[in-house]
Amino acid sequence: MRAASVASTAWAAMASGVWGIELMLNDGGASARNGAFVTSHGMMSYYSGNESGQTPGYLPNEGQLDGYYWWEGGGMFGTLIDYWYYTGDETYNDNTMQALQWQVGEDRNYEPTNASQSLGNDDIAFWAFGALRAAELAFPDPPKDSPQWIPLVQTVLLDYIARWDTSSCNGGIHWQVFRLSPGWNYKNAISNGCMFNMAARLGKYTGNQTYIDWANKVWDWSEGVGIIDKQGQVWDGVHTDDNCTTVTLQPWTYNFGAYLLGAAAMWNITGDPDGKWRSRINTLISGSDHLFPNKGPMMEIGCLNTNTCNNDEKSFRAFTLSWMADTAKIAPFTEPAITPLLQTTAKGAAQQCSGGSDGVTCGLNWNVSTWDGTTGVGQQLSAMSAFLTLLAPFKAGPILNFKNGGTSVEDPTATGGDGSSDSPLLPLKPITTADKAGAAIITLLLAGCVLGGSVWMVWGK
Repeated sequence: MRAASVASTAWAAMASGVWGIELMLNDGGASARNGAFVTSHGMMSYYSGNESGQTPGYLPNEGQLDGYYWWEGGGMFGTLIDYWYYTGDETYNDNTMQALQWQVGEDRNYEPTNASQSLGNDDIAFWAFGALRAAELAFPDPPKDSPQWIPLVQTVLLDYIARWDTSSCNGGIHWQVFRLSPGWNYKNAISNGCMFNMAARLGKYTGNQTYIDWANKVWDWSEGVGIIDKQGQVWDGVHTDDNCTTVTLQPWTYNFGAYLLGAAAMWNITGDPDGKWRSRINTLISGSDHLFPNKGPMMEIGCLNTNTCNNDEKSFRAFTLSWMADTAKIAPFTEPAITPLLQTTAKGAAQQCSGGSDGVTCGLNWNVSTWDGTTGVGQQLSAMSAFLTLLAPFKAGPILNFKNGGTSVEDPTATGGDGSSDSPLLPLKPITTADKAGAAIITLLLAGCVLGGSVWMVWGK
């Protein structure tokens, strides 16, 4: 059952003949806060992981064709930390703490046995991002005898470093963790983009140069193989079968978002004396025009135009919008370009939250003025995130720095959860001429290849 307050909102809507969430841009965030409140309750009405006999962190029908995969719970609880921070509402804090701790796994690297059957490096990232978000926003720390936020993220990143595979494509990490899993031969944008994003944000929070070096390395590799093209568009991935010379031209919003926030963190860290990161950020924003058709609300154009979005894809915009709002805060020169996009998107989301028996259930297509008839966690989560972005200007923003109010502390002895990172925090060796030549060769090969269409869907498990 949804909270009584949501029922009251629905009753008021029916009584007045007005359905949906009214959103105003000049009311000091009051209507955006209400929208986030209403959509959060609608979202959590799907969640039963906090009930007796259920698994904390699991969403309905976990892993089944009609259900939700493990990763999305991590993304949801990470966004609920945003909800707590921007609204001040602590309603879901206990559920969030429980889920983020329950799913850490036996090696404290967000690889629990219950998720091992179909485990992608991208899946792991969304649980680690929940822990990273907790550190950045000074969410309450776990009990001292429990895994701590920053060491959890360190362990995940060190596992990624151990999985950096130069035997094909001159580097990159694979989509899947295990070699025998379908999709192992794919090095996708979201796995590598999450590694870049995580390394940059950890570098900012801790000041550890090793993470910053790895962020540079992942960006250079991503450009080298064409995942990020010269126009700033971010494509879905490359296949090791042809040494990553054919790019899958499938656009997903969160691929763009993952690289954008990582680049903003790098700009913030370095001071960007030569303007390199500023140029990269501006190119990414310019290259994202196709994700906002006709300057309208953000669309998941990879599936929405064909009405084929699955449960995973329905949630991607939630994370992209949060990363865009953070970018506007930590790289302020982007704010004039980003804020209008976030405002238009939130208004589109509000008009879609006008369905169901309560009159405030959210749909998927933010470009139409009437509810599209769809329901689900992804729709609620994405709309909630859209409303939260409008509250960002009223808060200080992510801490991104242990010396600036963060309470979670780096563990200098941390190793990868699988034990494969023996020298965890040694400086990264300098990028050599040979490394740069390898990336350049791949880029040249790309120019001579016919770029592929969408062969692998990122979450098509």
